[in-house]
Amino acid sequence: MACQAVCSPIFLPVFLLAAAAYLLGSIPNAYLIARIKGVDIRTVGSGNVGATNVFRAVGKGWGVLTFALDALKGFVPVMFFPRLCCAPAGWDPDALAVLFTVLAVAGHNWPVWLRFKGGKGVATSVGALLGLAPAAVAVGALVWAVVFALSRIVSLGSVTAALAVPLFQWWRTGWRPGALTVALSAIGVLIVIRHRANLRRLWAGTEARLGARQ
Repeated sequence: MACQAVCSPIFLPVFLLAAAAYLLGSIPNAYLIARIKGVDIRTVGSGNVGATNVFRAVGKGWGVLTFALDALKGFVPVMFFPRLCCAPAGWDPDALAVLFTVLAVAGHNWPVWLRFKGGKGVATSVGALLGLAPAAVAVGALVWAVVFALSRIVSLGSVTAALAVPLFQWWRTGWRPGALTVALSAIGVLIVIRHRANLRRLWAGTEARLGARQ
């Protein structure tokens, strides 16, 4: 777990690190990587500023790189920022890491650099949860892999995994609320909401499978 119960010898204000988590999450890797190839990712494929659209519209290797960099945006604030500050008195032990997770994902979804029009937060959530709740990530990855293998639809796997992760965490904690379980639930709901266009296409039977353009 990334949070520490005692103050770090390197002390920075929580609000400063919170802003840094958001700004780090806001780095539009999909947009920047696609621009290297002369593509505005917002105008091709699904128009989503995320790894799957880069994978389809720019190339497989570039899509994998985008996913890795987006995941890193979530992992770094969760693993390292809590070591640089003290949680206010009375906070849940997980609260700082949860705060930085939420802000990094929010930065990805609503980046200041792209007029608050970003991606869906899947890769950044995965990176953050690797530091925050690795067992839940393992469950989510397994669910995603099974659903994707059966359907070949990335969005269906993502939505299903986004729901499986908080359900697993609630079950693991005996259905007792806490900062981590509540945060995982909120992130799962947010990911589902960000996939609402995909869900409409899934319902209509028109959602693209891997290898097809949206």
